[in-house]
Amino acid sequence: MIKLMYCLRRKPGVSRADFQHYWRTTHAPLVAGVAATLGVRRYVQSHTIATGLDVAISTARGCTVEPYDGVAELWWDDEAGLIAGASSEAGAQASVMLLKDEANFIDFERSTIFFVQENVVVGG
Repeated sequence: MIKLMYCLRRKPGVSRADFQHYWRTTHAPLVAGVAATLGVRRYVQSHTIATGLDVAISTARGCTVEPYDGVAELWWDDEAGLIAGASSEAGAQASVMLLKDEANFIDFERSTIFFVQENVVVGG
């Protein structure tokens, strides 16, 4: 399995609640609608929550970077499957459509995206 991690920050002027609502109710169905075309096996949105633990846990580690508003995780069987899905005509169109929609709510310059291979230490 190969996984894409997309750490998201909202566009300036957009509240966290509005960002997360749009991501959940508008963008998620778009991804779900083209997942098979792109070869996506799993898509998970992790939405940042406000809790009294935020300050304590970040202070204990000396974290000074502004938290993300959420993290998207997408899985493919392998790199070849990712490339095959994205390079087909339908996959290329789906990718462009998703990118255009992301521009409605994601601050690209303050977000980050990368691929990972999981190394499970505890649990399934």
